[in-house]
Amino acid sequence: MSGESRASGAVEVTTESAVDPASPQHHAVVIIGAGQAGLSASWHLTQQGIEHVLLERGTIAHEWKDGRWDNFTLVTPNWQCRLPGHEYAGDDPDGFMKRDLVYDFVREYAELFGAPVRENVSVDQLTEGAAGGFALSTSAGPMTADNVIVATGGYHKPIIPASAERLPPWITQVHSSEYKNAGALPPGAVLVVGTGQSGAQIAEDLHLEGRKVHLAVGGAPRAPRFYRGRDSLDWLNEMGVYDIPVQLQPGGLAAREKTNHYFTGRDGGRDIDLRQFALEGMRLYGRLKRANGTSLQFAPNLAASLDYADSVAESIKNDIDRYIAREGIEAPTEAPYVPVWHPPFEATELDLAINEVSTIIWSIGYRADYSWIRVGVFDGLGQPTHTRGVTGIPGLYFLGLPWLHTWGSGRFAGIARDAEYVAGAIGGALGGSAAVAGAAAPAGTAPDDAEESTAVRQTVSSPAGA
Repeated sequence: MSGESRASGAVEVTTESAVDPASPQHHAVVIIGAGQAGLSASWHLTQQGIEHVLLERGTIAHEWKDGRWDNFTLVTPNWQCRLPGHEYAGDDPDGFMKRDLVYDFVREYAELFGAPVRENVSVDQLTEGAAGGFALSTSAGPMTADNVIVATGGYHKPIIPASAERLPPWITQVHSSEYKNAGALPPGAVLVVGTGQSGAQIAEDLHLEGRKVHLAVGGAPRAPRFYRGRDSLDWLNEMGVYDIPVQLQPGGLAAREKTNHYFTGRDGGRDIDLRQFALEGMRLYGRLKRANGTSLQFAPNLAASLDYADSVAESIKNDIDRYIAREGIEAPTEAPYVPVWHPPFEATELDLAINEVSTIIWSIGYRADYSWIRVGVFDGLGQPTHTRGVTGIPGLYFLGLPWLHTWGSGRFAGIARDAEYVAGAIGGALGGSAAVAGAAAPAGTAPDDAEESTAVRQTVSSPAGA
């Protein structure tokens, strides 16, 4: 294996060409994916002395650069950037890391403990082995493993609607994962479709750059950035909201399908208020229904979508208010939000040519793609069935999924906790000395104050960023 020794603190990286494809290799654990989730599991396995390897189809943490725009920032404050054995150590714990700093943070983590990563190695197929364990077909040759952790995340295939095919060829179409900056787009107005975190933040990015923006508003909720003197995520963390298992959420496992709240960590953090954007000249529409040539039609639901997003933000504030009152905390008071703009009418049509729209940015999410995993652990929608990352197939685990165990599972600190649990399950199954403390805790265990956060559980949806 090329690279410096683990003792040096350097990552043990090999490339596809450095592995002999003619020699099947066996590992106690294969981790597929070398982002923050896979690396967190690797750290715990290293502490337990369990032999393993990470297979990364690109390079370590590459998605942080490849799949984000230039002005991207985390929506979670720096103090929440905690991985096993590695925490944010800068002088701005309440700030928000920009894209390149997040990339560096994760790569530094891999170097910290010499993670045994093989870069540029893709896994084409995973099956159960004939004699037990698992067989992997990879670009570096066949491998076998006693245990496999799938740490590829839950966002695999960008969604582009069928209506995109009916648009004129002179319209530039990009998915939000491909957007980099306003200057990289052709001149003209831009239509952003979707108002989850990426869509709302990209619309803001274009707006701040002086581009004319048309925005098709979806059903995503929004959250307050700050409230009563603190970051709202600071309050929610203190309230134990991030610790409530998904099984105890309203609707149970259906919480995994909810949409991210929109707000931002840009420039120190602030709310994203689409009504304010409208006052400043952004054109807002309801849900995109269909496209035919240059003519687009939208549902007349803009007012309802804006009202819903505001109601979620206000309900989060109400939960914080109740917590402050119950705990007797001194905090400044704030008046309820008053909408600064209402749609004078529902705009249901947009002609791309007349309005000089040159670009459409599709920000309507991703589809999971586990077609390469030929193991019976998926439900009818193609999603892995598991309890806290542990599947019904002995030795097969998932990590790094939104709502894997709690709302916090989409954040660095939550990923760290999930990785500890999964690594502990592997250590226990291998009969080693190192079942991780707490790994045997019941999957449905809730914190003592879980019932005190009922309203938050009803209004908080999927994670607001790592």
